[in-house]
Amino acid sequence: MTAIPRPTRVAIVGTGNVGATTAYALLLSGHASEIVLIDANRTRAEGEAMDLNHSVPFVYPTRVWAGDYPDCAGAAVTVIAAGAAQKPGETRLQLVQKNAAIFKQIVPLVARHNPDGIILVTTNPVDVLTYVAWKVSGLPAGRVFGSGTILDTARFRYLLSQHYGVDPRSVHAYIIGEHGDSEVPVWSLANIAGMRLPDFCAAHGLGCDDAVLEEIFAGTRDAAYQIIERKGATYYAVATGLMRIVEAILRDQNTVLSVSSLIHDYYGIDDVCLSVPAVIDRGGVEKVLHLALDDREVAGLQQSARVLKETIAQLWQIAD
Repeated sequence: MTAIPRPTRVAIVGTGNVGATTAYALLLSGHASEIVLIDANRTRAEGEAMDLNHSVPFVYPTRVWAGDYPDCAGAAVTVIAAGAAQKPGETRLQLVQKNAAIFKQIVPLVARHNPDGIILVTTNPVDVLTYVAWKVSGLPAGRVFGSGTILDTARFRYLLSQHYGVDPRSVHAYIIGEHGDSEVPVWSLANIAGMRLPDFCAAHGLGCDDAVLEEIFAGTRDAAYQIIERKGATYYAVATGLMRIVEAILRDQNTVLSVSSLIHDYYGIDDVCLSVPAVIDRGGVEKVLHLALDDREVAGLQQSARVLKETIAQLWQIAD
């Protein structure tokens, strides 16, 4: 008897702004036939599911419901967007400690009910929490990774496109390292339609001096602070990025994305999760790409790794 294929299921844990907007983006995309929403606040998850279901007549036939961890069974991807937001006066380490405690409760439940699925982390600080999720899940490192610098990279490409007057999709440039203040712009490999930035600038009489580039990077790095100051949170762009990662997984696309994954022997960096371009397919992180960085970029990436490893070490000391 021929086995009947199971519907493509995506689970989302945490239905705050990022989780709910990710569910909405996924619903509009039509990539999943089932979307299950899980939240400690069951009523909130139910409300989001009801609202999303009322969109279904306008888009694609999709089953959306509020569930619990057993509903992660069979999900191709579980997106973890759960966690506490940083409170006034709270240190970054205190926030990490709080969210790591939450992850130690929920990640093993996801892995227990779905040992063959992929866990995609987006809660901040995403690099440290991706490492925690991998440690407590018991799953292979390639199947536990974070959204990393996909958003930073998108902001970077957008700002470059605005400055140079081209479609953002024609800009090829990456932000690597931490999703945070120590992130690193890869200027040496940045290009527009295959032309390195200095060559593109020279050919079109555009500015490409250090002051211009630093302004573009500062706008990239500080974008979240500016958005949060104006509207309180960021969620549209990261939700779109998460949808793009999920699409690469579900469609087995071998897409190169700057996700946060476990790093080994990368310019001397080991045993930490941070972002460099990686190939994403149906199995998760298929391979990490080794970029030919210049000396300044290598130093920046190594410093970013040190920042993350120090936080992880502090976290483990507190746990012990």
